[in-house]
Amino acid sequence: QQRGAPGEENLLSFETLPHVALAKTYNTNQQVPDSAGTMTALVSGVKTKAQVLGVDDRVVVGDHRSVASSSVPTLLEEAEDRGLATGVITTTTLTHATPAACYAHSADRAWENDRRLPEAARHDDFPDIARQFVEFDHGDGIDVAMGGGRVHFLPGDRIDPEWSDYRGERGDGRDLVAEWQARHPDGAYVWNRAQFDALDPAAGPVLGLFEPWHMRFEAERAGDPAGEPSLAEMTAFALDALSTRPDGFVLVVEAGRIDHGHHLGNAYRALTDTIELSNAVRVALERTDASETLIVVTADHGHVFTMGGYPTRGNDILGLVMPNDSSGQPAQRAALDASGHPFTTLGYGNGPGYPGASDTQPEGAKRFPHQPGSFAGSTAGRPDLSGVDTSDPSYLQEAAVPLALETHSGEDVPIYAGGPGAEQFRGVREQSFVRHAIAAALGWQDPPR
Repeated sequence: QQRGAPGEENLLSFETLPHVALAKTYNTNQQVPDSAGTMTALVSGVKTKAQVLGVDDRVVVGDHRSVASSSVPTLLEEAEDRGLATGVITTTTLTHATPAACYAHSADRAWENDRRLPEAARHDDFPDIARQFVEFDHGDGIDVAMGGGRVHFLPGDRIDPEWSDYRGERGDGRDLVAEWQARHPDGAYVWNRAQFDALDPAAGPVLGLFEPWHMRFEAERAGDPAGEPSLAEMTAFALDALSTRPDGFVLVVEAGRIDHGHHLGNAYRALTDTIELSNAVRVALERTDASETLIVVTADHGHVFTMGGYPTRGNDILGLVMPNDSSGQPAQRAALDASGHPFTTLGYGNGPGYPGASDTQPEGAKRFPHQPGSFAGSTAGRPDLSGVDTSDPSYLQEAAVPLALETHSGEDVPIYAGGPGAEQFRGVREQSFVRHAIAAALGWQDPPR
């Protein structure tokens, strides 16, 4: 529709991949999962509990003492141990659940820096997630890592280089960026667009931290003061850098702000970030050889996001439901609900868009969704959307159940695959199957876990 076409027949880049399967996403202790447990399943091959990283179901959530006996190797650790190059790219903080599951082992996904550890864990010198990234000791370390999250790497007295009202969050006084640079004297640390543009893919390892918290939504990226690369641009750089390694590579790319757009009940940001994911996959397809590179595209979970109401063909996906008339032609008036009000094609099963909830999310919430707007419920019934611009980028789609933030869903998610080993992706699979299929495509002969 952004190109002026109806939209229904469109294919995102990953929908052109030839093999498709479905993944069951539940955690071992929850019907509807979180990202930490699901990403652990994807990259470690074991189902586990919600909220934990790089550990199996024996872990006790929140107990750092249970981590050592329940840790499981990650795909990136195994790749580095076998001499492959590795990369992890995200639009969230680099220490957020999905990227962190690639390198960290933790009884709580929230332990992104030492101040977020419980006192007992700090006393026992249990490493927080940012520290685990810097102290990653497999192979020669992760070769390309990019995302947001500077606060988790910088000490509390350090003013952020881009946002003067933010400081580092670390309480131990450690500058983990400096420590990473000391560990990788041939590497490059970048935090803005100009530095990113100057990177040489043939040089040493790269750490990019482009925001104090999460990176911007794609719809807002152009307004970033210091500038930051798009997901597609980061993907292109990582592929150029990792492809120089003779023994192959494993690259994980996450469009994590799709998730945040949905949690805010904001379809516009979720969908525009999905388009950027499609752009990133298109870059991967163009920069790799389909005869030698396996590309797998999936989600760690779904959202309670729905589309319905019998709109006519080509109807604005962000607009009101405009039905066909009795002759099958587009009607001139919007469809009405049982109370006589128009409604949108898109909606959420729960979230902040419940009628009567605050529709003025603070500006900070758009960039940093862990700071949601206040919720104020109402029993006044559905609003009249006749004069409302529901395609406005900040419009929150209506939700059936009032929650401060929308939740994940428990339904199966698709897996799209192409390249060597892609034929393994068929049928309905446990999510943990993905790691084993990738390992098989790489020729790793290891027992199933």
